[in-house]
Amino acid sequence: MSAKRIAIDAAIIEDLPPGLVRPLREFHTYLAFERKLSEHTVAAYIRDLVQFLVFVPVEAVRLITREHILHFLADLNKVGIKERSQARKISAIRQFFRFLVKRFVIEQNPTDLIDNPQQVRTLPKTISEEAITKLLLAPSADSALGLRDRAMLELLYATGLRVSELINLRFSQVRLDPGLLIIMGKGRKERLVPLGSKAREHLERYLQDGRPALIRGATETVFLSRFGSAMTRQAFWQIIKKHALEVGISPKLVSPHVVRHCFATHLLNHGADLRAIQMMLGHSDLSTTQIYTEVARERLKAIHESYHPLEGGGHGRVAAP
Repeated sequence: MSAKRIAIDAAIIEDLPPGLVRPLREFHTYLAFERKLSEHTVAAYIRDLVQFLVFVPVEAVRLITREHILHFLADLNKVGIKERSQARKISAIRQFFRFLVKRFVIEQNPTDLIDNPQQVRTLPKTISEEAITKLLLAPSADSALGLRDRAMLELLYATGLRVSELINLRFSQVRLDPGLLIIMGKGRKERLVPLGSKAREHLERYLQDGRPALIRGATETVFLSRFGSAMTRQAFWQIIKKHALEVGISPKLVSPHVVRHCFATHLLNHGADLRAIQMMLGHSDLSTTQIYTEVARERLKAIHESYHPLEGGGHGRVAAP
């Protein structure tokens, strides 16, 4: 594992007393090496923890109490931090103190009697199958970049990959013959994801006619930028939004995660098994996947209200005999 993976920027912790810095560093190493979380996830945990530890007026973790945490949450409310962000921060704090109890640094977890902030459950955003089809057809097949974009969009919609899984895809993870991807997801959990015939076709075409024009040196990364290097998350976001605009879809409605939501929702609409969708998405808990049943239910309700004559949709109410 790289030094970058376990390093904490000195500027981030310069305001912390030594009695807080050491437990924070140990927790950081635990997340990266023992739990094997991604660099992005580890960084998010540490940012939230540093914000909390800078807030509390103590010199050591054993002096932090439930009241300190409640005051921190009250301050977040005061400055208008949304419930979802508050829940993420309290989750990081909770995991930190569980770690400290497990390592016998402290005896009691001060978060045990603290509830997570109540969140308004929001449904995943999706676009219609017709809109997705337009988006997939947007890239031109006349250039290497167009072949790359089409292959990435087809692959994203066919597999429901997370954007980080897509842009970091390597040749060792691709099995074109059976049409499978070997994906290492969150928590370093491996899963097999079927490609589908269309995505496989466009991936093969990109590898044959597109990628050779982009490559600048030896690299195992499948999808390359115009400079021959691995693509960033931000660059792929811009690619999706550019193609959405080209086919008349508002860029605000589309993102890599929206396409992932469409993958799950459209499969469910066509009768796919929820557990199969869970496995392909890489969700550890089925309850996370079940949110898509609510999306499908809301869509059916909207269709009924729009087209059923007794609801005033379609051609209007049926005339009385």
